[in-house]
Amino acid sequence: MKHFFIALMGLVFAATVPARGDHQDLSLLVAPELVSSGLMAFLLPRFSLKTGVKVHAEPLDAGRASGNTMQLQPGTGTPALTRQDQTYGLTPPDMDDKPAVRFFDWVMSDIGQRTINQFAPNGAQMFFGAADNVVATRATAQVGDVSRGAALSYVHCGRCHVVGARNRMSGIGSTPSFGLLRGLDDWEDRFRAFYALNPHPSFTQIAGITAPFDKTRPSPIWPLALTSAELDDIVAFTAGITPLDLGAPLVHQ
Repeated sequence: MKHFFIALMGLVFAATVPARGDHQDLSLLVAPELVSSGLMAFLLPRFSLKTGVKVHAEPLDAGRASGNTMQLQPGTGTPALTRQDQTYGLTPPDMDDKPAVRFFDWVMSDIGQRTINQFAPNGAQMFFGAADNVVATRATAQVGDVSRGAALSYVHCGRCHVVGARNRMSGIGSTPSFGLLRGLDDWEDRFRAFYALNPHPSFTQIAGITAPFDKTRPSPIWPLALTSAELDDIVAFTAGITPLDLGAPLVHQ
């Protein structure tokens, strides 16, 4: 009877979780040399790991109609990277196209520009970030619902983390609070990729992103299950948390 109940609840849950559709994919046409150099193979998986958005990149040839597909090519768009005397621009996104907005903001952000700079096959840097060193990530502000994010954070993350005043006495002492995490320079990257950071992979499932649990190694606790949209909500909520003031750095005498 117990196994029947668990199976029944699994079916109910599966029926209520929205399917992950093509709206989380992004088509990108790029200059052929950016593909042949290996830059796209280096860059795109890192973006997908952080955001859950899959990017399908294809070389842009002169005879191909581009339509509204996002492009990364020489001489047009917003400067994103350079190689020798050539500057490659990224098409500014339609603000209603959330995956495109996230990709644009990530490439232009400090971490995206650093990732471009880190591509150095055989130890030689090939490309250099060309965006202004001003990080303005619209993705956090425009993607996700703050109210839903608060509810999800307390229900799911609050099992271990102190999220805010409502559960300040119920988190695990060795687990960092949301306020502490919010004070880290890379807090958004940590939140967007939390499911890949230990110990989360052992009990976390993100619909359409993480692989199913190994049947021989089930989750040690009740699984944490989210969609990528719900993760957006949590990030949007966390963006509004005041970072915890830890005081001045310790000085050893």
